[in-house]
Amino acid sequence: MKDIKITGMDVFFCTCMPGVGLEDSTRAIGETGYIVANVHTNAGISGVGLTYFEAGNNAIRSFIKEVIEPLVIGMSPFETEVIYEKVLCVIRGVGRKGLAFCALSAVDIALWDIKGKVFGMPVFRLLGGSSPVVPVYASGGWTSHSVKALVEEAAGFVEAGFKMIKIKVGVEGGKNIKEDIRRVEAVRRAIGPDIRLAVDANNVWKTGEAIQFAKAVKDFDLVFFEEPVIADDIPGLAHCRRMIDMPLATGEHEYTRYGIRELLDAGAADIVQVDGCKSGGYTEMLKIISVIQAHNAYFAPHCQELMHMHLVAAATNGLTLEALNLFAKPNECTFLDPPKPVNGTITIPELPGLGLTLNDDWIRKNAK
Repeated sequence: MKDIKITGMDVFFCTCMPGVGLEDSTRAIGETGYIVANVHTNAGISGVGLTYFEAGNNAIRSFIKEVIEPLVIGMSPFETEVIYEKVLCVIRGVGRKGLAFCALSAVDIALWDIKGKVFGMPVFRLLGGSSPVVPVYASGGWTSHSVKALVEEAAGFVEAGFKMIKIKVGVEGGKNIKEDIRRVEAVRRAIGPDIRLAVDANNVWKTGEAIQFAKAVKDFDLVFFEEPVIADDIPGLAHCRRMIDMPLATGEHEYTRYGIRELLDAGAADIVQVDGCKSGGYTEMLKIISVIQAHNAYFAPHCQELMHMHLVAAATNGLTLEALNLFAKPNECTFLDPPKPVNGTITIPELPGLGLTLNDDWIRKNAK
């Protein structure tokens, strides 16, 4: 397959509406789903990668079709390092973070899917992993939920077999910490002491408020406290980490090995949640994982268990995947029979590449 070449790319939106009225501490959730890149080759082998359907969707599609595709036509899909650097040199003035990197991430993941298919092996084995079974936790617990709905959802996660769950905190835009404390207590009481529980503040607080909250909930045995302050406030994150009695998790809004190095050099994280669908795809994520390993920290990527399962399976510091309930429907729309969490784990299919098959019928009728 040394003569295999990239011949083109299709880009489409796979979206659907989540439950009405969902909110975290900082925003309401709108139409949700994926921007999918389907990369084709002259060997008849295609690969799929994706990023998020959020603000700037048309710009991401334009980056893929108007910038990345012309740069890589005729190149080998095995040249992921060369392709990454080639694209980076073009976009670095307009997108070392953000939309351009989302576009690059989707294309790069698709190239790794092609690599696995050419070699006839799952990507996690190509990366040196051995076990296809990866821990996964349930994520939801929106701040817009009533306490009753919050507890019912958490109990449902446990009934579904999850051994760990995560809920949102920062109700009323972070202005009612006492209510957040009551909500965490209610969930802990409902799920019992043996289910692991984490919280996510989605950047809402200042350091003093975050520390106040963390000290108030320390007896509820939280696995980690995620994004207590805005992600760009690395000194603030480091201060929180020094002052609280639980691991601090962050990184989903950071980009590239350099951003993660800065985060960890500052002592601002115990668990790094960098997202491969934003931060450069598998090519960059492999370097990021090495940086995390060099700082003796855990890798637990943000969301997108179907895209991240191969990376966590192959990483010796891979801690867990996140199954955010918001994306359960988009997963089923985009892919045929995607793997699902069972009793707190997800099993990667022993199929070539990512092991995912696009749901062509749904895409043909509904994709944009």
